[in-house]
Amino acid sequence: MAQKQYSQEFKEQVIKECNDVGNVSLVARRHDISSNTIYGWISATKKRGSVKPLPRNEAKRLSEIEKRLESTSKENTTLKRLLGEKELELAVLRELRDTVNPR
Repeated sequence: MAQKQYSQEFKEQVIKECNDVGNVSLVARRHDISSNTIYGWISATKKRGSVKPLPRNEAKRLSEIEKRLESTSKENTTLKRLLGEKELELAVLRELRDTVNPR
């Protein structure tokens, strides 16, 4: 049996859909794909940071890794800022909750 090739965009879309739905089997049935295939894509995404494989050429490979690292760093910074804002909101709400007469 011939192995079917899926585009990188399709793989990313299926993985995003799995994350949104929370059920790999349901998404696999919807797209008529084996759930093991999707689990492999998810595993590859966790391992490499993307479904897209790294280039074989060492210079291109390093360049791609640097791009992915920069992207991850930016996302990490954004998430840290959002977390800080949420923690501040919670602190303010706890303070208001604990005050006897908030007026």
